[in-house]
Amino acid sequence: MTSVRTPLPSRTLLNKVPEVTLYFWLIKVLCTTVGETAADFLNVDLGFGLTGVSVVTGVLLAVVLVFQFRATRYVPGLYWLTVAIVSVFGTLVTDNLTDNAGLPLEASTIVFGVLLAVTFAVWYASEKTLSIHSIVTRRRETFYWLAILFTFALGTATGDLMAEVLGLGYLVTGAIVVALVAVTAIAWRLGLHPVLAFWFIYVLTRPLGASLGDYLSQPSSQGGLGLGATVTSLIFVAAIIGTVVYLSATKADVIPGAAAVPIDEPVRGGMWQTVVFLAVILAAGGVGYTLRTSALQDDSPLAPVAVQPAPGGGPAQPVPAHTSPLGDLSTFRGITQDTLDLLNSGNQAGATSRVDDLEIQWDNAEARLKPKNKTEWTNVDGKIDKVLRELRAANPDQAGEKDALTALLATLG
Repeated sequence: MTSVRTPLPSRTLLNKVPEVTLYFWLIKVLCTTVGETAADFLNVDLGFGLTGVSVVTGVLLAVVLVFQFRATRYVPGLYWLTVAIVSVFGTLVTDNLTDNAGLPLEASTIVFGVLLAVTFAVWYASEKTLSIHSIVTRRRETFYWLAILFTFALGTATGDLMAEVLGLGYLVTGAIVVALVAVTAIAWRLGLHPVLAFWFIYVLTRPLGASLGDYLSQPSSQGGLGLGATVTSLIFVAAIIGTVVYLSATKADVIPGAAAVPIDEPVRGGMWQTVVFLAVILAAGGVGYTLRTSALQDDSPLAPVAVQPAPGGGPAQPVPAHTSPLGDLSTFRGITQDTLDLLNSGNQAGATSRVDDLEIQWDNAEARLKPKNKTEWTNVDGKIDKVLRELRAANPDQAGEKDALTALLATLG
């Protein structure tokens, strides 16, 4: 994991990435937050749908990467634009696997963790360094951006797993991430390999930024500030632009020594540190996941039971109040029926407002319901997403809205 002075495999360029300063982490978190809120804004608020947004963002990312690779030096505006779009695309990759492919977040976390590990392994085997101070060839730059993409996807999966599946919420998840970042930073000061510390914190800033974005955008009923995805995105985009303009003028984050020679890392022993560090993280994560899921299952309330008089005046017989594998879904059915009734009465604004309650209640119940039957939860979740897209469309189609609500009611039972 340390740099060595070896002949470079292709044409040497000026270093194409910024120095890791306070500005670096500030813009990284801002870009991450924009990635979270922008994906939600385009998918739900503008009604583009997950697939449509993913295609558009993928094409845009390909175009921006062409310009980034063609550049011969670090250009702040171009570099951070690329990071911001990678952030959105990485979020959408995980969301597509979860919502469209039905892949559990646990599996997504493992898949992207393995892909990131493989990327680092091949990168190191080829270049003998993972240091960002040596992104001076096309090949190293390719490895770099591939690793960036997987860190965003992994961070999205991990953050959503903690906040939603494990029911910790985004504020608690954010607090845990901040604590992990602080511990890693202290360990770096005490001798943890800088490359290992950098990439681990880079992954963690994704759920940190998502937690911040959700806290600002979510309504007060969910513990947020209620700014909404649009306002939150605009605030952070403005902050990114302001910081990038400052860096472009001052060159405060340009890596010194423009001759593009790899800088020797001051600390040896990166391999064994990585093995020990990851073993501790995986062990702690596995224990925490097991304890949390067990607690959720133990805390899951039993479904309410109705009492039906027996024929002939005999003892009353208990009758289950639901038939869903997820348990009692009467709360969600009631909100869905209310929304449909409002539409039938011609109250589009009221229906759009009422469906917000459905989203809030469903998100809050995810950690309790999903462990009961992940397949059924994914089925219901997809139909709720369809309802949200239909009712929040810029030009809602009442027939489509009613069809989506009716389909959801049938699924809820």
